[in-house]
Order: sequence, then C-alpha cells, then structure tokens
Amino acid sequence: MHESDNTALYAFRKFGDTVMRCAYACTGSYYEAEDITQEIFLSMHTEQPIFSDDEHMKAWLIRVTVNKCKNLKKSFRFSRTLPIDEKIEQELTCQFTGEENELREMLFKLPEKYSTVMYLYYYEGYNIREIADMMGKNENTVSSLLQRGRKKLKIELEKEGYYARG
Repeated sequence: MHESDNTALYAFRKFGDTVMRCAYACTGSYYEAEDITQEIFLSMHTEQPIFSDDEHMKAWLIRVTVNKCKNLKKSFRFSRTLPIDEKIEQELTCQFTGEENELREMLFKLPEKYSTVMYLYYYEGYNIREIADMMGKNENTVSSLLQRGRKKLKIELEKEGYYARG
C-alpha cells in the first residue's frame, strides 16, 4: 500500500461519518451525501493533500464537503431529483435519539446557510473563526448567520410546541 492509500483510508475510518453527516446536513439527501462522501475520499486519494495533524485533515474534509454541497445545489441534477426511499434517509438519524433527533431534523429544515453553520458549530464543535475559514466567509458573517439561525430555530421550536427555557 502507498502512503496516500493509508492516508485516505485512515481519514475515511476516522472522519467518514463526520463527512457523511455534514453532507447530509447540507443536502438533506442520504443518496447525495453518500455520493459526495465517496467523491471526497476518492479526491483525497488521488490529490494526496498534506496535513499537519488530524484537526487540519478534518477541517479540510469539512471545507471540501461544504463546497461540494454548494456546487451540487447549483446543479440541474439536484433541482430535479427527489429521495426514493425515506427509510434509507433515516439511516443517518440512528446516532441521534429522541429530542436530539427532532432538534436535528428541525435544524436541517432551516435554509442551508443557517443549518450548515449551526451544524458545524453545535454538532462538530468548531468555533466561529474556524467555520469562517472553512466556508471562506468573514467571521462577522458567520456570527450573524449563527444568530439568525438560532432565532429561526427558536421560532420553529415554538411552533412545534417547545417553549423557551429560562
């Protein structure tokens, strides 16, 4: 095995689920998320990028995932396809249970610009500066998207019968 084979395989084993969840958060489609995940790790294998550490690798993977999702959403194919089997769509929810799953589903129903930032912040644990770097946006923009996303999510939660705490 070549070193690049080991790097791509290592990255897939360590961050494959993260890439898949991020792609699903951006596209809302299990099938598209699966395709994007495969494309990213194939790209990693062929391009052989160099990483300083695991966090650098994870940040690169998420940045590439977000960019591929944006490109997909601009494509004709994305605007003309529908999920075939909702049961398979739910495979990604197995790691989330109960209220957390409901909250995640509501998060994904927000416009992509909010759901992506909120997903990276709350589920992947990135700070505003790191998200700004990954998405190629200004920190103030990311902060605003996070605040607006929270407000929109709060409104949706209240519509569903959840009440603001404290």
